[in-house]
Amino acid sequence: MSTTTITWARIMAPLSGGKGDPNVLTAASVLAEAFAAEIAAVYVPADVADLMPWMGEGFMGGVQIAAVESLKEATAEGRAGAEAAFAGCAYARKAFIGLDSPVWLALSMHARLSDVVVFDGAAARGRGPLGEAFQQVVAAEQRPVLVARPGLEAGGVVAVAWDGGKEASRAMRTSLPLLQKASKVAILSCRSTSSREFDPKALQDFLGARGVQAEINSLEGSGDVGPRLLEAARGIGATLFVAGAYGHPRLQEFIFGGATKAFLTTDGPSLFLSH
Repeated sequence: MSTTTITWARIMAPLSGGKGDPNVLTAASVLAEAFAAEIAAVYVPADVADLMPWMGEGFMGGVQIAAVESLKEATAEGRAGAEAAFAGCAYARKAFIGLDSPVWLALSMHARLSDVVVFDGAAARGRGPLGEAFQQVVAAEQRPVLVARPGLEAGGVVAVAWDGGKEASRAMRTSLPLLQKASKVAILSCRSTSSREFDPKALQDFLGARGVQAEINSLEGSGDVGPRLLEAARGIGATLFVAGAYGHPRLQEFIFGGATKAFLTTDGPSLFLSH
């Protein structure tokens, strides 16, 4: 039976003008080269509109004017840094996009028109100028994101966390282009820690019909599932870990912890996440 190979055409790389930009562009290049896709390097500055509630309606005093001017200077400096990183990216099919106010609306539009959005580990942990952008893209816009870590490759070993839920399903389906290129795919499931009824064999059949021959690794026992899944992924030498994100409300995960928090805060393979 013939299968259809799924491809990507646009890889989005948000940039802040900081030291992490070259690594994000390198990771985006790894993905783009695998699919002959375009890299959309999107500079995401701080938005002057965010200062308006603090300034007060219809009033611009000396302190407020100074704050706006400082923000404009920081934006120009950040853009220069982002453009330098963009120029240093050797990948040919690329475009630089600088966002203007309202920044968050423009960021959402570009994320919606991209196949996957690449962030670094700092942004995924909520650190640095792109921490809020990460949350907006993965949680509010529900776009697939790739958290780039050392060792990322488009044809490596991929671990897929599976619990039968809609978040895991969306992550698996949107990662299919990478699964079809992987040298090995392993389905990781821990049925003892889930209240759902699901069969990893059904996912194995689903992937097989799409040209992906996956093995099933069933984890036994109890305990926090996030660290156990990551340990299993590292054990098979995975360079990419595919998982659903924020299966519980984000506030609940922030306060009490959860699998997504473990994925984002624990060192391991690059992450492909979808909410």
